Amino acid sequence: MKTILLPLLDDDSEDSETMTNAAIATAHLLASRFGSHVEGLFVKAEPMSVTAAFDVAPSYFERHHAYWQESGEVVKRRFTHFMTSRKVPFCALGESADGPTAEWREETGDRIRVLGDYGRLFDLIVIGRTSSPATERWVPVCEAALFESGRPVVVAPPKPPRTIGRNVLLAWNGSTETARTIGLGMPLLLGADSVTVLSVTGTSGGMVPGPDGEHVAAHLARNGIRAAAKTLTARGRSAGEAILDEAAAVGADLIVKGAYTHSRLREVIFGGTTRHILAAASVPVLIAH
Repeated sequence: MKTILLPLLDDDSEDSETMTNAAIATAHLLASRFGSHVEGLFVKAEPMSVTAAFDVAPSYFERHHAYWQESGEVVKRRFTHFMTSRKVPFCALGESADGPTAEWREETGDRIRVLGDYGRLFDLIVIGRTSSPATERWVPVCEAALFESGRPVVVAPPKPPRTIGRNVLLAWNGSTETARTIGLGMPLLLGADSVTVLSVTGTSGGMVPGPDGEHVAAHLARNGIRAAAKTLTARGRSAGEAILDEAAAVGADLIVKGAYTHSRLREVIFGGTTRHILAAASVPVLIAH
């Protein structure tokens, strides 16, 4: 995980600075561990297209430019201040350095398209999320990273974590998505002090046909990972609630989970394990699809 992309959003909500700093702190923790290059990315929206049948006042373009210019400067300032205060040097990707490095990049275009295309270059993408459901601009950004880039994503909690990946809860449900997440997250799993392979039964959104947690733990152990399997009965909870309860019980500082095992339409309409965990987790969540 030597290259990390950190998309930062324009957001005027009350918790925007907290969210941004938590995302930067999460990326910095990962970079410190792997000696990674962190690239902060801000995408400015293009002004809407103008057709002959629709006149737009010149002041619109002025306001548009001013808004995105100011928003970019705000998030750049937060990123630069954080990295500088941790003595992380700014340099280009190809420059050699000991330890983590940082770089700032701005693009103009459609945020989803830019992230989906450009994110394919990186080993990992870190996405910050808000604590308020009223400000969910991060959700389409997260889904673009998942479905368009093909890269693993770490969703940072609203409060900065103190550690990441030392005590891992692996939410195993037997699925292809979770198996792929394990493979992409292997650098983190190899460095963990302990990994709990958790399977939740007795609820919708739990297990699908596939190997059980004992088999997963055995294969991880063969790779030198300290892994132990555990199976829980939901007892009236959703799978997402059971996973978060167990993460808190074992003191996990990272949850590893496959994203959207069930159809995305079903997840959107009925909630779903992935959406619940991403919205409510107090620790970082590593996901892939």
